[in-house]
Amino acid sequence: MENSGTGGANRTLLLGLGAVLVILAGVGGWFVSKAASDPAASLSSGDRAAIEVVVRDYILENPEIIPEAMEALQRKEGSEALASVRTEAETPFPGAVLGNPNGTVTLIEFTDFACGYCRQSVDHVRTLLANRPELRIVVRELPILSEQSAAAARMALAAAEQGKYAEFHYAMFDAGRPGPATIEAAAKTAGLDLAKARAAAQSDRIKAELGKNMDVARQLGFNGTPSWIVGDELISGAVGVDALAEAIDRAQS
Repeated sequence: MENSGTGGANRTLLLGLGAVLVILAGVGGWFVSKAASDPAASLSSGDRAAIEVVVRDYILENPEIIPEAMEALQRKEGSEALASVRTEAETPFPGAVLGNPNGTVTLIEFTDFACGYCRQSVDHVRTLLANRPELRIVVRELPILSEQSAAAARMALAAAEQGKYAEFHYAMFDAGRPGPATIEAAAKTAGLDLAKARAAAQSDRIKAELGKNMDVARQLGFNGTPSWIVGDELISGAVGVDALAEAIDRAQS
C-alpha cells in the first residue's frame, strides 16, 4: 500500500497501546463485575496490584494476543467510522462504477493512478468481475501521490460523465505513470470528447468530488492506496483476489 506520510506508523503505535489497554480494561472489568456481584470478593489495593502483575506477565508470556487485540480494536473503530460515512462511500460519482451498476453486492475501492499497488490490483478486480456478475465496484479516486495523479483522477471523472469511466480507468493504468502524455493517450484510447473532458476536469464539481473522497478516506483511517470497503470490513493494501473474494463472500452471507 502506498501512502504519503508517517501517519501509518503513528497509527500502528497508537493501536498497539490501545490494544494493551483493551486487554487490561477487559480483565479489570471482569474483576470489577465479579466484585459487584459478590461483595465478599471485593478487591483490596493489594489484590488489584496482584492482578496487574498477573495480566502483565500473561501479556509478556503471550505477546501474540496483542496483534489479535489490535485487529479487534481496528474492526471496532472501523465499523464505527464506516457507519457515519457509509452512504457517502457507497454512492458513486455518476458513472464511476465498474461491473454491474445494479449489482447486489458493493465493493468500494480507493485508488490512485500513480500507485503501483493499485496497478497490480487491476487484474484482481478484473478477475472478480469476470466471475461475479452480481458485483458492483464503486471507485473513489484518491490521488495522494502526485499532482499528475490528481490530473489523471480529474480526467477519469470527466470520462465518467461521458459514460466511459471503465474505458479510461483501464487505459490509464495500462499507459503507465500519469503525466500529460499518458493522460492524453488514455483519454484518446477511451474515446473521449477531449475538449469537453478537459473542461469538465477543471470544474468545481469534479474538484469537490476529490475533496470529498479525501475526507471520507481520512474519517475511515485510510492513509494509502489501494484501500477497500466491502460489507462492514475495511481493507488496506493490495491484498489479492482471494482475500477480496473471501470478504465479498462474508458480505453476502
